[in-house]
Amino acid sequence: MTARKSPESLRSFRWFGPDTMRGFSHRSRMKQLGFDREDFTGKPVIAIVNTWSEINPCHAHLRDRAEAVKRGVWQAGGFPVEIPAFSITETYMKPSPMLYRNLLAMETEEVLRSLPVDGAVLMGGCDKTTPGLLMGAISMNLPAIYLPAGPMLRGNWNGQPLGSGTDLWKYWAERCAGTIGEEEWNAIEGGIARSPGFCMTMGTAATMTALAEALGMTLPGASSIPAPDSNHVRMAM
Repeated sequence: MTARKSPESLRSFRWFGPDTMRGFSHRSRMKQLGFDREDFTGKPVIAIVNTWSEINPCHAHLRDRAEAVKRGVWQAGGFPVEIPAFSITETYMKPSPMLYRNLLAMETEEVLRSLPVDGAVLMGGCDKTTPGLLMGAISMNLPAIYLPAGPMLRGNWNGQPLGSGTDLWKYWAERCAGTIGEEEWNAIEGGIARSPGFCMTMGTAATMTALAEALGMTLPGASSIPAPDSNHVRMAM
């Protein structure tokens, strides 16, 4: 067990602790947000770096999960602050989401560097988000843990399981060959992705979150908990 830091040794204390004009300014603005001085002074300030977006289906549930993370931080004696970060959606970004991974890494590093935070919970899961968040936090060298968004539910069509990504290619080939028609194709389209979360097949997203767990950057078992599972909420707390 490592010794608990004294309030004066916290990085955030440089902002909130000193009896100076700057200290006054920083504390008064936190009170502007509705917090008391006792809420944030002398407590670890934990950044919840959230890549939630309404156009990112992999991360559509992270707005709710951030609230669970906040409860856990409060219970542990810290002070949580949710900070939005660039949401890289594998599905929609053109010409390629790979172009934006380093942008997320730079944003994560600089938002942690510039703000009065002592540690971070990184929230993501889509293919380029995991390495982007981890690269940024590691470069900043603050204590951080990764919260994987989790895989979506298995797809279903006509009593058959569907795998996101893999079965898209399979049934597109069937459509091109004329062995399935428009009605079947539309039914597959409606059944292949049934919940928030990243692809449930062992694609890049699942591989990256598994690597994050192997590196010790997540809680044990966190990378494989399905996004809609109640265990995912408990893990977040």
